[in-house]
Amino acid sequence: MHKMLLLLLLGVCLSTCQSEPGTDRPESGGPPEARMDAPARGKHVKPFDPDLPTVGLLLFDGVLQVEVVATSDVFAKADAEGKQLFNVVSIAETDAPVVSEEGLTFVPDYTFANSPELTALFVPSAFDMYAQVNNERIINFIQSKNEEAEYVVSNCAGARLIGASGIADGHKIVTWVGGGEQLQKDYPKLKVQDDRSVSFVTDGKFSSSNGNLASYISALEVLEQITGPEHRQFVENSLYLGQLRAWP
Repeated sequence: MHKMLLLLLLGVCLSTCQSEPGTDRPESGGPPEARMDAPARGKHVKPFDPDLPTVGLLLFDGVLQVEVVATSDVFAKADAEGKQLFNVVSIAETDAPVVSEEGLTFVPDYTFANSPELTALFVPSAFDMYAQVNNERIINFIQSKNEEAEYVVSNCAGARLIGASGIADGHKIVTWVGGGEQLQKDYPKLKVQDDRSVSFVTDGKFSSSNGNLASYISALEVLEQITGPEHRQFVENSLYLGQLRAWP
């Protein structure tokens, strides 16, 4: 008797939970949550346009997130007429989420295996670059993308990946403040600049910065190389950089 009563109560509960008053049920398949979220997600997604230059952001666990966000922040800005100028994509070894040093989680758009052709590759850093520098798949990816990219940029200790790949041998490079001496010892074919007086340097297709907030400098400088000073100024204004310069 008790079992029969419990089964009846359970049936009523399930029936009630599945059709609560005031709950809009989807007319067709798919949970209501997914259907409700789709428009909110969709309106913020920038479509991939194969006719636009593509900027690739390399990701790996422990990445310093500002060096990823800064580049995206600069290149994802539309122009003064509201037109999208670039595809900005993130690329990692696998499609698993990547967790930054600071704890922010990134979901890569592409993997090394299916990455689109890149116009520019941005190589960020981590506090400890041992795992990345000794990862042959990352090194091979950088070497491969260097063959097609018109611009290759490193921020902070990302210069160590450039050194390990050998793609910028004989070129000027700068790294994080205090890291230049060791970088020169480890990769003697690089022309390492004084990181205490140089925040950003370009030599041919290769550019580099001290990293951290200087990653905005490298992004803006390369943006100007591609689009010109007028759009760079527009983006700087959009970022309110003038307010930071005037900050007492």
